[in-house]
Amino acid sequence: MGDLLLVRHGETEWSVSGRHTSWTDLPLTHDGEEQAKSLAPLLSGRTFALALTSPLDRAIRTAELAGITGAEPEPDLHEWDYGGYEGVTTVDIHRTRPGWNLWLDGVPPGPEGHPGESPAVVGERADRVLARVDAALTTGPGDVILVAHAHFLRVLAARRLGLAPADGSLFQLATGTLSRLSTEHGRPVIAQWNTSP
Repeated sequence: MGDLLLVRHGETEWSVSGRHTSWTDLPLTHDGEEQAKSLAPLLSGRTFALALTSPLDRAIRTAELAGITGAEPEPDLHEWDYGGYEGVTTVDIHRTRPGWNLWLDGVPPGPEGHPGESPAVVGERADRVLARVDAALTTGPGDVILVAHAHFLRVLAARRLGLAPADGSLFQLATGTLSRLSTEHGRPVIAQWNTSP
C-alpha cells in the first residue's frame, strides 16, 4: 500500500501576515512559487494512484509548479471557512476576544455563503476525502497526494490518525511543505511532517 502525501500550498501575501485565508483566492508570492518548485525533487520518481488539489488557485498553482500532473480539483479540500474572521489575524481577534482559539471556539458567521465552520464540520469533509484516499490506495499502485491548506490538512491528518478533528491543533504546517502519512503494522503513522527542501 502506498503513502498519503500532503502538500500545503506555497506562501501568499496573507499567509506571510498571518491573516486567516479561506475563500479569498490570493496568488502565490514569488517566494511561494519558489517554495512550490522546490518540492518537485522530493516528489520525483513517485507514482500517484490519485492526485487531488483544493479548487483554489493557490493550491492548483502549487501542484503545477511542484510537477504534479493530472491533479483533480476536489471541493472538500477547500480551506476551513473562517466566516467573519476571513482576512483577520489572530492578534487582531485577541483584541476583542482574548484567549480565542480557532480549535475550541470556532468562528462567527461571515457574509452570505460563508457561515463559518467548526472543527467537526471540517472533520466531516476530511473524512470524505479520506474515503477517496483509501479507495485509491487499495485499488491502484502508488501513493496519493493532496495539495491544500494548513488548517484543513491538519484536521485531515488528525482524522487519518484516528484523532478528533480539533486535535489537528497539534500539527504545525508551514507553507510549501511536504508531509507523509504511512502505515506501520497496519496502523496509520506520521512518517514525515512539515518538510521543506
